[in-house]
Amino acid sequence: MSGIPLRDKAALAAALVCPLAVAGILVPFRTHLTSTNGALILVVVVVAIAAAGNRAAGLLAALSSAVWFDFFLVAPYQRFAIDDSDDIQTAVLLLVVGLIVSQLAVRARRLQVIAITDADHLATIRETAQLARSSTSPDAVVEHVRDELVRLLGLRGCRFEYGTLLGRPPRLEQNGDVVSGRRTWDIARRGWPQEEIELRASGNGHYYGRFMLLPAAGAAPAPLQARLVAVTLANLTGTTLATIDAKGRG
Repeated sequence: MSGIPLRDKAALAAALVCPLAVAGILVPFRTHLTSTNGALILVVVVVAIAAAGNRAAGLLAALSSAVWFDFFLVAPYQRFAIDDSDDIQTAVLLLVVGLIVSQLAVRARRLQVIAITDADHLATIRETAQLARSSTSPDAVVEHVRDELVRLLGLRGCRFEYGTLLGRPPRLEQNGDVVSGRRTWDIARRGWPQEEIELRASGNGHYYGRFMLLPAAGAAPAPLQARLVAVTLANLTGTTLATIDAKGRG
């Protein structure tokens, strides 16, 4: 788990411990507490964990909540068994609702990150979108985005490769994380990988190329907001290339 950010590690730990702790706290009140109300309390726990962590933490919290709801809050107590059909339905609904709500909480967290992006970032996205709509030259859009990425991320250099993916360099993902191999790179602690990082440009479900980002040696990594803006610019590039490609085939 060395590649997992500390915040996400804490959320995963909370997903294991908090539903158990809350269910245990509710034990003295279970004879006066309906199973539905107990399930709703645990759903609140799932939402809190998902919003603070990531999707995996939310999913784990939903599963953990359903297990401890069964064990502590419905008869027969202290056994992984449920006799009442209504309690079975409640347990299943707790799991399903917890899974759905955890997805919504994670999405809301990401939207909040984008919402606090400053005016300069919004202006960059708007200017690029206007160019993407009006330009008939893919190279003009690519060049514009390349320059913006250098400025936005504080890069030493950036180039664009059309076509087929080659090799497996570190990759800047849609959520702003950097992945190296199969692990999330701890960018906050380790900084940028000291090699080219790919940022893919896709549109309409098709891959058109990638920006190859070259970080400046020893430079502090760009904040998450800037990385999300960079991903947005790459997506605009992919959409532009897809539109021009479709017009050419038409």
